[in-house]
Amino acid sequence: MQDKVNNLYVENSDEDTLRNKFLTFFIEDQLFGISIADVVQIVGMQDITKVPEFPSYAKGVINLRGIIIPIIDVRLRLKKEEAAYNERTCIIVTNINGSYIGFIVDSVNEVTKISEEDVSAPPHMGSDYVNTYITGIAKIENTIVLIMDIKKMLNEKEIEFITKI
Repeated sequence: MQDKVNNLYVENSDEDTLRNKFLTFFIEDQLFGISIADVVQIVGMQDITKVPEFPSYAKGVINLRGIIIPIIDVRLRLKKEEAAYNERTCIIVTNINGSYIGFIVDSVNEVTKISEEDVSAPPHMGSDYVNTYITGIAKIENTIVLIMDIKKMLNEKEIEFITKI
């Protein structure tokens, strides 16, 4: 199994080359960014097998080269309206605490470098859960990017539930 998993990796093992690099993607018209270090692979949409009793934002699982990967629709997780998938819709495969999880996004934008001085803290909105995974707000030229910690998009119980299939 380990050999199959290692074949998924597209990341560079040199930490310095990954520092301050983010994969940016769209949900509706909003640009989000996640650390490129968390990205294993980007794949186009494929058939998703529904799993009974999964939460509504967990669309099911895919089989990627023999590895079963649970799939989360970021749109639904962010409490946005569900949208039809199209040719730009992608799955960002990540590794969270040793488990592969795929995140459906409307479209992938680019890998970009965002320096720490260009990132501001997100506004504090009380005890809203979004504050746990939106870690900063960056400005790239005239565009706002919400920096997200993909590892905090799901809590430990949710990760355990969807990865124990």
